Amino acid sequence: MTATAETPTDVSYRIRIAKTIADIPSEIWNTFGGAARGTALPYNPFISHAFLSALEKSGSATAETGWLGQHLVLEDDAGRILGVMPCYLKSHSQGEYVFDHAWADAWHRAGGRYYPKLQCSIPFTPATSPRMLLAPGVGDGARMAFAAGLKQLTETNGLSSAHVTFTANADLETLLASGFMHRVDQQFHFENQGYGCYDDFLETLASRKRKNLKKERATALENGVTIEWLTGSDITEAVLDTFFVFYTDTGDRKWGRPYLTRDFYSLVVEGMRDDILLVMAKRNGRYVAGAINFIGETALYGRHWGCIEQHPMLHFEVCYHQAIDFAIARGLTMVEAGAQGEHKLARGYLPVTTHSAHFIPHDGFRRAIADYLAHEREEVSRFGEILKEAGPFRKTS
Repeated sequence: MTATAETPTDVSYRIRIAKTIADIPSEIWNTFGGAARGTALPYNPFISHAFLSALEKSGSATAETGWLGQHLVLEDDAGRILGVMPCYLKSHSQGEYVFDHAWADAWHRAGGRYYPKLQCSIPFTPATSPRMLLAPGVGDGARMAFAAGLKQLTETNGLSSAHVTFTANADLETLLASGFMHRVDQQFHFENQGYGCYDDFLETLASRKRKNLKKERATALENGVTIEWLTGSDITEAVLDTFFVFYTDTGDRKWGRPYLTRDFYSLVVEGMRDDILLVMAKRNGRYVAGAINFIGETALYGRHWGCIEQHPMLHFEVCYHQAIDFAIARGLTMVEAGAQGEHKLARGYLPVTTHSAHFIPHDGFRRAIADYLAHEREEVSRFGEILKEAGPFRKTS
């Protein structure tokens, strides 16, 4: 397929489809803004070649699991790769964290076929990042070509819809200008205000909230639990075997079937071990709980947690307090602790709006969804303001 957009220099673009991330050489991928350290944008580990290829090579995100690669590759007339959008044909709505199950149900009740749909996202990863990954010096014309390509791919193949989720602002602006609809949601992030240590952060809280968190952290360690940070060469296959047991226990209880395979963890550690932090809780000489985090240039991203022993407050300690400790120690400005969870508010994680863009060719369905999204945006905004007022920080006049 091709999609053309004119820029002030009259550059034309061609879009082709790559079935796998491996079809794009990593040395080219690593020039895209945010996909590696030292590029034009802060590094985000989830848009790295190593992370995305590990998902596919491990069998976690493949056609068999409902994630058929349809990655949009943007080229100039000379065949030079200027950018990529990670995209998938989806046969379900699992592992996306922007929920459209009600849309699918309405479409099916009306006699239509919602799946497959086109999904531009990082599988199983509710973290905001660029979705239009661009080479140095490539700008708005390329974004316009990507937006046109998404629409053309959707319409040409008779798909119900295209969805670009957890997208960064620059991409969002282009998509909305191209006729995509705007959807918002809320997450909870910790912002490091230049704290020297966790106690500095505690001093910004209201007195009662500060006492509660001190007690909570002490309670988590009451039964002889100790905490270890593992990164780089400390993350061995034996450690991954243990952590995978934690992950599958949580997955079995939450989703019925864990999304990620054991091979994924080996591959992703092999490809980016210095960008991974395992926070592991140990008692009586063995690990009993843990959480995996990914380390970006400016942010720490919390992902999966699990345990084989239940201890009061240990989940909060391993997933949230330790993440704050690590971010402060590393000088990171943000901790993104994943999707949802108002319980994070009391631990210093404040509401942040996330954004997605949606294209629906069918006129009637598009109008109905647009009306729904307008009301949803109002509710998310209103609820966010209420949550901020309920935060744990001291009130200032």
